[in-house]
Amino acid sequence: MKLHELKPAAGSRRKEKRVGRGVASGWGKTAGRGNKGHKARSGGQTHPGFEGGQMPLQRRLPKRGFKNPFRKEWAVVNLRDLAGFEAGSVVDASALLRAGRVRNIRDGVKLLGEGEIQTALTVRVAKVSRSARTKIEAAGGRVEETA
Repeated sequence: MKLHELKPAAGSRRKEKRVGRGVASGWGKTAGRGNKGHKARSGGQTHPGFEGGQMPLQRRLPKRGFKNPFRKEWAVVNLRDLAGFEAGSVVDASALLRAGRVRNIRDGVKLLGEGEIQTALTVRVAKVSRSARTKIEAAGGRVEETA
């Protein structure tokens, strides 16, 4: 058997139904959409959450509080996550991403002080907690805030 001899199994492929191509086709005039109504119109689909005219759940539920559209979402890294890096290396967002310590950088990386560190590293991240800064500097490393 050769590539040019391959064919789909018998009955597995059907011709595309071409609607609105004349009365004789059986799918002419209204083209299977029925007579009038929302779904008979062009662009007539319901939006997600539409419940047939009933008040949608999203509007029935009470709203509370405030959602800040400008909030920052940090990719959080703890000191214990820096254990695999060699002494003297520069640890920044791209290095953490390559090492698999963060999945998504989002608005920047924030370093927190959970865990211990023995190696001297140069850490370049957007935010650093006070405890993380003191532990890194005690181990002989440096901290540089980028943002």
